[in-house]
Amino acid sequence: MSELRQNLITRDWVIIATERAKRPDKFANTKKTIVAMPPHRADCPFCVGNEEDGTLETCRLTDEHTGWKVRAMANKYPALSPTAERLRISSGIYRTMSGIGIHEVIVEHPRHDLTTALLTVEEVASILLVYRQRYLEIRKYPYIETIVIFKNHGPTAGTSLEHPHSQIAATPVVPNQFRRRIDEAIRYFDDTGECLFCRTLEDELAARERVIFESKDFVACIPFAALSPFHIWIFPRRHSSSFDDITDEEIIGLADTLKTVLAQLYYGLNDPDYNYSIRSVPTAEQGTKYFHWYIAIIPRVTKQAGFELGSGMFINSALPEESAEFLRSIKIPDDLNLRQT
Repeated sequence: MSELRQNLITRDWVIIATERAKRPDKFANTKKTIVAMPPHRADCPFCVGNEEDGTLETCRLTDEHTGWKVRAMANKYPALSPTAERLRISSGIYRTMSGIGIHEVIVEHPRHDLTTALLTVEEVASILLVYRQRYLEIRKYPYIETIVIFKNHGPTAGTSLEHPHSQIAATPVVPNQFRRRIDEAIRYFDDTGECLFCRTLEDELAARERVIFESKDFVACIPFAALSPFHIWIFPRRHSSSFDDITDEEIIGLADTLKTVLAQLYYGLNDPDYNYSIRSVPTAEQGTKYFHWYIAIIPRVTKQAGFELGSGMFINSALPEESAEFLRSIKIPDDLNLRQT
């Protein structure tokens, strides 16, 4: 019989459809053939030698021997613009606001043919360093309320360019989804005196059924009430409400954890499309006791249908415990031996 589980962090009720659940390996995209890409493309705007004049660039990590390692730049086609004037207009029930904000692209590696799962821990750490640097700079803008760091991998996840990249979007408002989760976190803290996220991490470590990887500073697990198959959360062990509070040592630990989890998905599910995002408190609420930043990874192995759209509830056709056991069993080869030269 199916069962309903409640995700306390999102407050969603999830139907765990045990009677129609598939074995974890059946979520692999068997129709997908991983085709080797060239390490450089003349028509790719992110490849070495194709950089624009530099006016869009906001940050660059370099190596004295090999050139740039990671670059951040303003998006050429931004959803939000820093040059707009912050303006709100209300007319009856209609409200509008100028599209002021920040929208940047992070080019994660000089090579065109790599993905995060195949990078070294040091290379992933370089990406995270740029994330932190840009986060620290962007939050200084007085009109910024929320900063979202995210990655789209694969066409069903919304990516349009093959070259490994991620994005940062900073908005002049706090999105409603953020507000709802913060409200629930505050309610739980007021009722119990505990951080809901710290308690979730404590319980998952005690149960150990859904933990898929852990390092000194981070834990990756599939939530008890995962909204979709192989939905993964990565929590820092140390309570911290905002990503930009991460230390240099923790960046190495997060790089190891993120790279390992994405490699588990890459080899276990045949490089599925996915999205990940870093969830932090709004910029005006730094240092809170009730919120705990984390990374959410959502593999695009199923699609929402009429019930999800009509009810707002999710149906998960994968048992979180079985999915976690499957990912823990994945053997990750030495990627450096697989990378083309």
